Amino acid sequence: MTERLYYADAYLREFEANVVDSADEGRRLYLDRTAFYPTSGGQPHDLGRLGGVEVVDVVDEGDRVAHLLEAPLTDARVLGRLDWERRFDHMQQHTGQHLLSAVIAELFGYETVAVHFGREGSTLDLETGALSHEEVVAAEARANAVAVENRPVEVSFDEAGSAIALRRASSREGTLRIVTIRDLDRSACGGTHVGATGEIGPLLVRAIGRVKQRVRVEFLCGARVVRRVRADLDLLGRIAGSLSAAPVELPAILDAQRRELKESAAARRGLEEALDRYRARELYDGVAPGPSGTRRVVLREERAGIERLRGIARAVTELPRAVFVGTVAGAPTVLVAASEDSGVDAGRVLQAALEPAGGRGGGSARLAQGSAPVEMFSGVVETLLNRTA
Repeated sequence: MTERLYYADAYLREFEANVVDSADEGRRLYLDRTAFYPTSGGQPHDLGRLGGVEVVDVVDEGDRVAHLLEAPLTDARVLGRLDWERRFDHMQQHTGQHLLSAVIAELFGYETVAVHFGREGSTLDLETGALSHEEVVAAEARANAVAVENRPVEVSFDEAGSAIALRRASSREGTLRIVTIRDLDRSACGGTHVGATGEIGPLLVRAIGRVKQRVRVEFLCGARVVRRVRADLDLLGRIAGSLSAAPVELPAILDAQRRELKESAAARRGLEEALDRYRARELYDGVAPGPSGTRRVVLREERAGIERLRGIARAVTELPRAVFVGTVAGAPTVLVAASEDSGVDAGRVLQAALEPAGGRGGGSARLAQGSAPVEMFSGVVETLLNRTA
């Protein structure tokens, strides 16, 4: 059994221990005691060095903790040194999560049902279908106010049967490790925590999302907040600089640009539709009516996309007694369109040509689209030309 030193002292940065077992030619060590926290409860594992060798992973194996090393180590007794910057960051995030979860429960009664601590950001899932912006602002402000009060964060050990006033009931039996934020929260937890809320530093709610029927809250604490805010400010500054504006002016500028883009897009669509009508009329006038009085427009494009053909096809259907058949070279796709007075059902004609060739497609009586295997495509087009003649 490994004695877990971090349970009693999360601030322990160095320790000595005996190697009691090893595997993988000395790359997996088991110690009689360790300050290295293994991945557990959503909190990532510690890093550092054992006997001068890098620790790349720490695994909880129940009664034992396995230390995975970058290189073999055969020493019988080792000195362990933690990556303190990483450890303290984890302590800030984990205690910050307890603080934020407790505040949200206190203010709104929403229970935290899942937690994850990531390298860039951390999340907690709430048993609620929605969390308003006003609630987010209120919870963030309350959490930061408690942090500034520098309330003690205390660790104690209670028997499961006698542990009372826990924010969330624990299903574990035996002795529970309780982490308490004075006058705010009591939670059963085996993670590492700061000694007072002031050490959490600033707490920032970064984003709100939904996971199934729950709300997911992304948050940052401590130095992560400073790095993230600095990155956001730098990005905001670059965007403002590119527009020769102050950051506070950006919302108005972006709104104006959005309106201009919308107006430009509408104007472009209008011009494209006018061009489609012009092209359709030109093609229509260039062919003679067939025996039934219907004019068939055939357009084979080399470069135009199918959407360009679709616009022309729609325009053709606005002309009297008109049928359109269009294809794009290299893309075994065909469009069929027919005006209402043409007597042609575009969807049925296309389906009848595609089915024998193993093609797929469909549409309405006025406009239909489909595709066929390359080796069968020319036959499909020929069938369509015969059926729409």
